[in-house]
Amino acid sequence: MKFIDTILTGAYLLAQEPISDERGFFARSYCSKEFQEYGLPSQMVQGNMAFNLRAGTLRGLHYQIPPSREAKLVRCTMGAIRDVIVDLRPESPTYLQHFSVDLTAENRLAIYVPPYFAHGYQTLVDNTEVSYLVSDFHTPECERGLRYDDPALGIEWPFPPSLISARDRAWPLLEAAVTPS
Repeated sequence: MKFIDTILTGAYLLAQEPISDERGFFARSYCSKEFQEYGLPSQMVQGNMAFNLRAGTLRGLHYQIPPSREAKLVRCTMGAIRDVIVDLRPESPTYLQHFSVDLTAENRLAIYVPPYFAHGYQTLVDNTEVSYLVSDFHTPECERGLRYDDPALGIEWPFPPSLISARDRAWPLLEAAVTPS
C-alpha cells in the first residue's frame, strides 16, 4: 500500500499497489504492520458496510468522543462517493479544516480518518457501497455529529442532497457542537 499525505495532519489516502497477471490483480487493502510504521492505530476491531440506493444520498458528518474515539479506513467498493473529513482536534495545526476526495470502485482509493475527525460522504451514483474498518467499537453514547451544511465549515458537496436522515439534518452547527474532553 502507498500512504499519500492529505492537507490534514495525520489523515492519509491509501492507494493499492496491485500485482497484475492474466487473471486480474492482487493488492493489499490493509496491513497492521504498515499502519504501525506510520504511527496509526493498527488494530481494527469492527468492519461496517453501507449500501446506498440513490445518487445524492448524504451520510454524516459523524464522529465519536472519548473514551471511544474511532479511527476509520473507508473505501468505496461499488459506485462512487465524495468523501469529506473535518479535523476536530483543537491542538492540530489543521483544526476545523476539511478535505474531500472522490473514492470510487474504479480508483480503489481508501482514506484513513484519524480519531476525532468528523466523517461524511455523498453518493455520486446509484447503488453505491462503502466499507469501513474502525479502530474502536461503536458506542452510541459517544456518538456525535456536525451539520453537513454548516456555513462555518464551508463544505462544497457535489449537489444538493437527495436523501439525508432526519438525525443527520439535526446535528448541531459547529459553534454548538460538543468539544473533546
